[in-house]
Amino acid sequence: MRLFNTLSGQKEEFYPKGETVTMYVCGVTAYDDCHIGHAMSYVIFDVIRRYLEFKGYKVKHVQNFTDIDDKIINRAQQLGIPAQELADKYNSEYFKDMDGLNIKRAHVYPKATEEIPKIVEVIQGLMTNGYAYESEGNVYFRVKSFPGYGKLAHQNLEEMMSKTCSEAGKKDYPLDFALWKAAKPGEPSWSSPWGEGRPGWHIECSAMALKYLGDSLDIHGGGQDLIFPHHENEIAQSESFTKVTPFAKYWLHNGLLQLGEDKMSKSLGNLITVKKALERYSPDAIRLFVLGSHYRSPLTYSEESLEAAETGMERLRQAIRNGGETGGKVALDSEPFRHRFIESMDDDFNTAQAIAVLFELVREINRAREENIDMAQAQHTLTELAKVLGFTLEEPAKPPLEAEPFIKLLISVRDDLRQAKEWQLADKIRSHLDELGITLEDTPKGTVWKRSR
Repeated sequence: MRLFNTLSGQKEEFYPKGETVTMYVCGVTAYDDCHIGHAMSYVIFDVIRRYLEFKGYKVKHVQNFTDIDDKIINRAQQLGIPAQELADKYNSEYFKDMDGLNIKRAHVYPKATEEIPKIVEVIQGLMTNGYAYESEGNVYFRVKSFPGYGKLAHQNLEEMMSKTCSEAGKKDYPLDFALWKAAKPGEPSWSSPWGEGRPGWHIECSAMALKYLGDSLDIHGGGQDLIFPHHENEIAQSESFTKVTPFAKYWLHNGLLQLGEDKMSKSLGNLITVKKALERYSPDAIRLFVLGSHYRSPLTYSEESLEAAETGMERLRQAIRNGGETGGKVALDSEPFRHRFIESMDDDFNTAQAIAVLFELVREINRAREENIDMAQAQHTLTELAKVLGFTLEEPAKPPLEAEPFIKLLISVRDDLRQAKEWQLADKIRSHLDELGITLEDTPKGTVWKRSR
């Protein structure tokens, strides 16, 4: 199995350090509902974990919650509620959204506010060894004390300088970053050797990863927008504190979800929330939309793409649902498809190619059904591999009960039109129902309907 490592800039053979693969994924900052951009990242790392487990690895998955941050404080002040109340609310909403997408829960979800002792310990260690300094109640990491700074972003200090902002009069060097922020009036704060304050964003993840996964982990993941400065800073402070290199052996970064020209983000306000998406599309369709492209590629959101994914999932469910063992003397051999699926996933988790293999298997199952070939084993393989990608394969919910009589009436009218060879009118009914999310399927036993979204 080969993974693309952002740190080296190339694909590398995957050799975990121990019997259990340790994986840390950066979590959400809890001040608003999750959007489809979050879904993209967490679906991807869910599949990475599922595939590692499918391959026989044990995985320990840790994902943090940032529950204290400038954005949380500002939003809470706007709403007139405590920052912790706001964070707790959206932490809970996160689980509802991710459960709705069939994303496996991490083994540990540490919260920044509950890890202050470890955070203070790491900051103290950095100060003792000359990697950090205090200024006006704040503590900053001294970037020039870490020779490898920039190795993840593959940039020098001058290039990175243009991407950061300076706090005049507080820092020794513009790229130095806050480990501890002095308390401001009305903000939550905790005691420390440097006075009341709160942790900086970057130190949270280092402290939590070190506490729950050890001094060096196998996989560290997140979106490409986190490479600099967040993950660059994590490396600097973690390796300076522990003296262990590398902090993470494999750095995996997913591409970003675009909405038009811009990435989807809370700060830009161009959001499609997970809740809204799940109202219209099935979890499987959203997952297929995300996994239909390579995880390192950017992805552009469109309703047309989601609707196509919904149609694709119905084809997959239908191949599993219809028939089974046909009594044919010859059985469809699904092992070549299984091998090609594994080859695709072994090549840097190429879900796009793996999904293409699944749909080739769907076509073979449909052909086998027509030719009276036994397809039971092939359907079992299709189900097994689909579940590796986290597809539930559950039928979408049907429309409200009150709509059912009208749908059946339209089907009956369409049947009469077909008997009368009024094909154009019959097709018009089918087309309009399809636009409303109702798919008709003509079978030897009559026409059946199902919800397509």
